[in-house]
Order: sequence, then C-alpha cells, then structure tokens
Amino acid sequence: MTSLVRTRVLLADDHNLVRAGVRRILESHPGFEVVGEVADGTAALEALAQTPADVLVLDLSMPGMDGFELLRRARDASPHTKRLVLSMHKDPEYVARAVREGADGYLLKDSAVQDLVSAIEAVQAGRTFHSPEVQRSLSDLVRGGGGGSPLEELTAREREVLKCIADGLSTRDIAARFDISARTVETHRANLMRKLAVRSVAQLVRLAIREGLVGPG
Repeated sequence: MTSLVRTRVLLADDHNLVRAGVRRILESHPGFEVVGEVADGTAALEALAQTPADVLVLDLSMPGMDGFELLRRARDASPHTKRLVLSMHKDPEYVARAVREGADGYLLKDSAVQDLVSAIEAVQAGRTFHSPEVQRSLSDLVRGGGGGSPLEELTAREREVLKCIADGLSTRDIAARFDISARTVETHRANLMRKLAVRSVAQLVRLAIREGLVGPG
C-alpha cells in the first residue's frame, strides 16, 4: 500500500488568525501538509531554504519585505515552488503587479474557505487560479482599463512565440522556427499564460488579436 503524497504548503502572513484559519482549512484535507508559518518575507525566504515547499501561500502586505518582493525573490530562490497570493486587495494595480512579480494564482481572503483547496491544487498542477473578482480586474486591464498594453511585460522572444501561437503554429513548428526545444516552447507558453493571466491557448489568441499582434484572420 503506497503512502499518500501530500502537497507541502508554507504560509506567509503577518496575521496570526489568518495563518491559523488557513492551517485549519488545509489540515482538514489529508492531501496537504503545512510545513511552516512565517510572518514576513525575509522569514519566508529563510524557511524555503531550510524546508522545501510545493506551494507558498502569501499575503502582499507584510512588514519588512512585502509580498511583492517575496514573489520576485522566491521565484529565483525556489523556482519549483508555486506562489499563491492570499490577499484582501482586489485593486487592479495590486493584481497586475502580483502577476508580473510571479504569482501563479491570486485568491481573495473572503473566498479562502470555499476556494483555498482548489486554488492550491490548481497552481500545484501548473494552472493559474484567480478569484472571480480578480479575474474581472485582469480582464479590465487586458481591455485597456489599466493603461498600457499587457504585452509590454513580455520579452521579445515571448512576443514572437505568442505571435506564432496566435498564427496557429504547433509546438513542433515553433521549436523548429527558432531552433529551440519543444520543452522550451512549452515553458514560453506557460510564462505567457502566467504573465497575461489567461488559462487557455484560445484566450492567448484572442488577446494577441485584441492587442494587434496578429490579424483576426
């Protein structure tokens, strides 16, 4: 009989009651293990160095190193750890910045009881997860409500790959065009979906058309 493989979760939030509530939710499910609790970003980085975690659940407003800097530094310090923001802030600028800094998901605290488990499962599986209100904020930004184009955050190669995806090229075709591996193409696609906060290739294509990267034909 094989033992259950649990998803290891590290919690970073400066409110003790929030951490206790999140721990209680997760410990009620056998597939999760809370491997640590910290109250600021610096302690979170130290904990990641000492205790590997599959998912980092973090607040954005913390003393010292805030959640934005933690997102950026955790991405480099522990690239295999997924990063799920758990915040009370739903303002578009907060959401957009968190996504730019490397958030794999963004969950509002008032949705934690219903959606925390699903959110962690989604980001752990390589998908994105956003609360409905957060998704609306991101959609507003994509439609231009937030000022500049969302494509501004992409590297030159990511823009090229996005254009190829929108033109209907397969992973193999894109790899051949740029003389890169299929795995690298898949990495670019995953980064595009994370940076642009979309969940499917179809949404990538619609966004590329809307931003004028390719024509509607």
